Amino acid sequence: MSKFQGIIVPMVTPFNRDDAQTINYEAGEKLVEKLIAGGASGIFTFGSNGEFHVCTPDEKIEFSKFVIEKVAGRVPVYVGTGACSTREACEMSKRAEAIGADALSVINPYFLGISDVQVATYFRMVAESVKIPVMLYNIPKATGKNISPEVVAEVAQIDNVKGVKDSSGNMDNLKAYIEAAAGKDVDVLVGSDGKISEAHALGASGAVAGTANLITEVVVNLWKALEAGDGEEAARLQAEIEPIRDVLHLGSTPQTLKRSLELAGYEVGPARFPVTEVAEGVDEKAVAMLDHYGISHR
Repeated sequence: MSKFQGIIVPMVTPFNRDDAQTINYEAGEKLVEKLIAGGASGIFTFGSNGEFHVCTPDEKIEFSKFVIEKVAGRVPVYVGTGACSTREACEMSKRAEAIGADALSVINPYFLGISDVQVATYFRMVAESVKIPVMLYNIPKATGKNISPEVVAEVAQIDNVKGVKDSSGNMDNLKAYIEAAAGKDVDVLVGSDGKISEAHALGASGAVAGTANLITEVVVNLWKALEAGDGEEAARLQAEIEPIRDVLHLGSTPQTLKRSLELAGYEVGPARFPVTEVAEGVDEKAVAMLDHYGISHR
């Protein structure tokens, strides 16, 4: 398995409403089954929607191991292992490989603005610490740094670097990645759910779509329509992602997504502190959105 294609779901990490906001494994299993039944091409643990930044290394490995066991080879499981520290990212990557991850998603170091040379060295060291495929994860609004197309071109030469996910929302950046990866057996995926059709037209091989936690079939069918060349159906389904995106913009990631899933009967709990419960009035908007999609709610 060396390809990153189709709709990969960055699954939310379910938490209990206890003092420690512990991980709710039972809800995790239920969500895994929903995503697979909805036709997801892959499941990705501990991305931004999975709240990697507020979970401990042990929590990430233990819950990812559980997800890998429950998925049981039906779709690839990707694990987020990036960190500010290269040493931690390498350790996490080795641990994820050991529990059976099919591939890794590696965010670039955040907080400190490091140079392109340092970013490339980080990705090289992480990729070389494992044998499984690695996908670079670009989300400049969260990391403070855009992974440059030059870094992508350089790092794409490493044998097991097989993908790059761009959540910049900038289609020129995505296009530059596709050009940088050309001829190198590296897939480029889009991480902006509102731009899946645009990305497909440029040559993206898939999307890592947070909205697919809830509206799995809509996003999966959008990709199928794009692949089949059905422009009219693709345009309809791309527009059909907007109602949930409008609700997601009412809070911090993944606060309103988790609340919407909860209202739809998936006990994924709240986002972890410092993110708090959703603001007043959000529930009504979330319920109206669920009604729009014909999703039953409590």
